[in-house]
Amino acid sequence: MCGICGFYTKENVFAEDLIRMNDTMKERGPDDSGYELVTAPGLYTVGMAHRRLSIMDLSPSGHEPMHDPSGRLTLVMNGEIYNYREIKEALSDYPYSSDCDAETVLAAYLRWGENCTDHLKGMYAFGIYDRENRTLFLARDRIGKKPLYYALNDKGLVFSSVLSPIMEMPGFQKNIRRSVLSRYIFQQYICAPDTIFENVYELEPGCSLTWSPEGMSKRRYWDIAEIYGQNSRIPVTDYEEAKAELKYLITEAVRKRLMSDVPLGTFLSGGYDSSLVTAIAQSISDIPMKTFCIGFEDAAHDESGYAAGVARHLGTDHKTLTIHENTMLDLVNSIPKYFDEPFADSSQIPTMLVSSLARSEVTVALSGDGGDEFYSGYNVYDRVRQAQKLDRLGETVWTLTHPIGLTKHLPFKVRTIAENRDPETKTQLGAPEYFRLAEELVIPSKDSLPIKYRSESRYGTDDWVVKRMLLDMDTYLPGDILTKVDRASMKYSLECRCPLLDQDVMEYSFRIPQEFKYTHEGDKKHILKDITYDFIPKELLDRPKKGFGVPLDAWMKGPLREELETVSDPAFVKSQGLFADQKVSAMVASFLEKGDAGPGTGKNYSKFCWSYLMFQKWYRHFIKP
Repeated sequence: MCGICGFYTKENVFAEDLIRMNDTMKERGPDDSGYELVTAPGLYTVGMAHRRLSIMDLSPSGHEPMHDPSGRLTLVMNGEIYNYREIKEALSDYPYSSDCDAETVLAAYLRWGENCTDHLKGMYAFGIYDRENRTLFLARDRIGKKPLYYALNDKGLVFSSVLSPIMEMPGFQKNIRRSVLSRYIFQQYICAPDTIFENVYELEPGCSLTWSPEGMSKRRYWDIAEIYGQNSRIPVTDYEEAKAELKYLITEAVRKRLMSDVPLGTFLSGGYDSSLVTAIAQSISDIPMKTFCIGFEDAAHDESGYAAGVARHLGTDHKTLTIHENTMLDLVNSIPKYFDEPFADSSQIPTMLVSSLARSEVTVALSGDGGDEFYSGYNVYDRVRQAQKLDRLGETVWTLTHPIGLTKHLPFKVRTIAENRDPETKTQLGAPEYFRLAEELVIPSKDSLPIKYRSESRYGTDDWVVKRMLLDMDTYLPGDILTKVDRASMKYSLECRCPLLDQDVMEYSFRIPQEFKYTHEGDKKHILKDITYDFIPKELLDRPKKGFGVPLDAWMKGPLREELETVSDPAFVKSQGLFADQKVSAMVASFLEKGDAGPGTGKNYSKFCWSYLMFQKWYRHFIKP
């Protein structure tokens, strides 16, 4: 796990500029750093810089920027290539000088060029400067475990793992991209390719980009909709066969991710996904796995006792840290520095805390991320399934009430189903009032993005739950979940690996019929649970899902109230020129003074207030302190 940055530009940039950019990512790579600055034809300057967190081959031979023996290529890479030994064997004619996975990327590029990504399995983001072709090649892993951003102007391109280095590039203008604000307020994250800045983009998962003075091209080498379409046509219809093969593939994925030259452990919340990953890791390991969990003083959100029970059963070396509310609150002000783009998923706070706990003993941690999206784990899938059953009735109600203006008078839940008429957004359910409010809170922009992702037809399925799962894999998983885990773990220089997001596991999951994942009786993640029961008794696991809990309402009405009132004052909002001052002020006042009206009313403003406050904290940190 590392941080990378660089540029290919006609800007006047110097070594100290590149070093300053690189040093904004010290937490991503505290063990080593390096940079290279070269003059390219046409008055261009190419810079490549790297911050290293040493995981494999801890020797100086893993230093980056890294070059091939001829000096044609310069590489900087973040992440891990899990099949690097297989590539090394297949490309044995390359004169390797280390046992670093990064060196196999150079060998792969020399053999396959831009198609090298077709052969790489892992979590990665890298840049290669090719002197012979005068190109900069950027690539990001299939599901988006590792981030990669780039900025464009008339003088060239800048790239980096996160936005902080780009903000330090000489001449960079921090112009807010207004078009993303409504979507951010509602979704609580910004999804690739969009970012908070104009002319800055996040490379989408499964994509590569080639830039040269002659132009830019982008290639999608792995596409969820395409892979699902191919693999769902060859389903594994025998349940026991599907279970056995999935268990084998997850086991192999865990085995690959146990490769490390530094201490390694797992996150263990006591839920199915982390318990399964931990159980398989322990079955492979010759010594007790180090496992980590945080607990909460509030028993309603505390799962640490369940995690401890699983740990005892598996025989792991388990560590629990009980978190006080003030400990979580203390982290709120540090969020903008490490999440250097507006981000409002509050589970980032406990994720940072469990990362801090794990880093006290290990440098690598395995997690269970991906289980919910690929195996129907979220509660929203229950609502989506029900909405599909009621869709024809909703269409009838809409047909009868909309022409005469009666739809707005229908009961809340009926209105939600009746107004859900757009075929491109059928699975993105929500109160119409919320979508309208998210739009009204922001000063209109001519190119404002729709709050919902209008892309559902590309998945080629009539099953709404499957469609929503695929959409979540494309948006929520990389944009929210994986962003959260990457930034939270990197705050403490901890590498986080996700076996359930192994390429072979993901692609095989598309061959598993939906009824094996989400049964007709309503059992979500059925096949994944069944595999877990092979290791852990059902009674230790079978309970309602809790998730990480953060008392946002109490904070915003208590210790954060003054700050929320300040940033929602109409004079402040108007001076900022981004949000609608009266709408913001009214929303916050309603939340603070009257309290939320409760579920089923369309007037629960807590989520929007938190999104807004997190934006303002980011703005004060990076734009106008």
